[in-house]
Amino acid sequence: MTKLNVLIAGSTGYIGIELVKILSKHKNVSVKYLCGNTSVGKKISFYDKSFNSKILPKIVKFNKSYLKNVDVIFTALPNGEAQDISKSLLPKNVLIDIAADFRLNSSKNYSKWYKQKHRAPNNIKKSIYSLPEITGKVIQNFKIISCPGCYPTSILLPLIPLVKKNMIKLKSIIADSKSGYSGAGRGVHKIYAKKNLYNSLKAYGVGFHRHNSEIEQELKKYTKNENINIIFTPHISPMFKGILSTIYIETKNGVSLKKLNKVLKNTFAKKQFVKIKKINSLISTNDVINTNECHISICKTKYRNKYVILSAIDNLIKGGSGQAVQNMNISFKFKETLGLIWK
Repeated sequence: MTKLNVLIAGSTGYIGIELVKILSKHKNVSVKYLCGNTSVGKKISFYDKSFNSKILPKIVKFNKSYLKNVDVIFTALPNGEAQDISKSLLPKNVLIDIAADFRLNSSKNYSKWYKQKHRAPNNIKKSIYSLPEITGKVIQNFKIISCPGCYPTSILLPLIPLVKKNMIKLKSIIADSKSGYSGAGRGVHKIYAKKNLYNSLKAYGVGFHRHNSEIEQELKKYTKNENINIIFTPHISPMFKGILSTIYIETKNGVSLKKLNKVLKNTFAKKQFVKIKKINSLISTNDVINTNECHISICKTKYRNKYVILSAIDNLIKGGSGQAVQNMNISFKFKETLGLIWK
């Protein structure tokens, strides 16, 4: 078959590098353009030596004239820049955004949480927020696909099925998430230049992190207008990558641990990348690093009707590049796992 021509904008960031790795091995893809700003003219191997043996284009500055030569545009850019690109899309193009430009369903909410005006508000209604295991094939009807944030991916995958079945109380959900420092981007090394990045743990965005907005937005789709209160606190940890979210829930009407686990197992039984582990399994990021998988475990506590959900992903793959390629596969009717399973 004819390969898809792909442009990657933001190819040298941590997620961009992982995206290039995946797409350069994808049998149905040809990487046509790698785009950057300060990296223009350099080879991608400058940023990752594993590309030394790969034949890939040199990094160029994005130009909208490139759009006529590509089918898919992946954007891993600062907030707002994918909005600009979206205004130049041609009918043949599909834009898959890994940043936050189309995650929120109104320009008003975007301005509230991201403190900047949305530059392509008319394209919001033309976009879809796609957590692939939940959204499925409906994304084939859209030309702008918004990938979830890394933290929301780890939180929404276990919570949506339980909220959908009306099994948990919606005003007492707490999500405590630890991420590798790669989640803060390459700039994290400058921020911690005179601090001890590799031996410290830091909470940030307490109470008002931007990912609160998409977590609540997506859960509300399944609540039948019932208000939802979730307290989400992210942390940067000294590991390079991975996310472990610890989610505290209380069940309705005495729903048992076994029933919770059964709903998750049934929901994801045919989903290759979501693994529901045995009850009380103490999972870790080590189980999912360098995979497109999410591992989930439900654990009992000493209190009746109160449980702890553990959810682990690789923030750069399932929380970023891998999920983006998974969305591309579904959008173009490829096998969903194509290019995403490594030995």
